[in-house]
Amino acid sequence: SIFPPSPVTLQIASIPNVAWSTAFIEELVRCGVTQFYICPGSRNTPLTAAIYKSTRSNTGVVRAISVHDERGAGFRALGYSRQNGRPAAIVTSSGTAVANLYPSVVESSSDGVPLLVITADRPYENRDNGSNQSVDQVKIFSSTYVRWFRDIPPPSDDVPVSLALSDANHAVTLANQLG
Repeated sequence: SIFPPSPVTLQIASIPNVAWSTAFIEELVRCGVTQFYICPGSRNTPLTAAIYKSTRSNTGVVRAISVHDERGAGFRALGYSRQNGRPAAIVTSSGTAVANLYPSVVESSSDGVPLLVITADRPYENRDNGSNQSVDQVKIFSSTYVRWFRDIPPPSDDVPVSLALSDANHAVTLANQLG
């Protein structure tokens, strides 16, 4: 890899979500994911900040495009992946935003185009409580169309950051098997 290993630990981060997001995005970039389509929202702010940091650290290598419509972001990412033969990543906030990606996920699967969908869900304690715009994101996409799914646990000193890195690596590996 042309990228150095991540120096990020929860102990050096003032905000654990930012530390995990930074490490996760760095691992995606090390695995070759360099195109991100971001649909900004409050829940995915740590991921968005990590992607921005990566674009600054890897100028000319990592690109991020802010898209205000999730359906449009899904199809832009699909087009990039189809043209380049490697996965682009779509990053969305929680709730109904995720449902808007369904058409591009189905087309990606049907056509064998690699695609990564990264969604920021609500904390476990705020799920299934009937809040506005909340939907069950866990396995929202049928296993018919998704090669792999992981509900990554929240940052904790009890859960090593290597779990998030391993998940990022595994997701890219499986996505690349489609292409």
